[in-house]
Amino acid sequence: MSTNIATEVSQKALKLLQADAEKISKLIEVQMENLTTPQCPLYEEVLDTQMFGFSREIDFAVRLGLIDEATGKQLLDELEQKLTKIHEAYNQRR
Repeated sequence: MSTNIATEVSQKALKLLQADAEKISKLIEVQMENLTTPQCPLYEEVLDTQMFGFSREIDFAVRLGLIDEATGKQLLDELEQKLTKIHEAYNQRR
């Protein structure tokens, strides 16, 4: 694969992973606003499932060489921080 194509594919993979992280964040935010509380088993199940799936996506992209391990860890960390902020905002409203 030429360097330009490899770079384009890596950039596209990163954008897709970032979009998936944003979808997870929105899903959790909507769930907390409308459906359940963080103490609800359903909330925990959705969060765990989404985070596991996202971590597997990142692992797959790293194994393919589309992103490096540090970038994958950064994506997970950023999502976890965002979800923590959503959780804290919810608790402050209560």
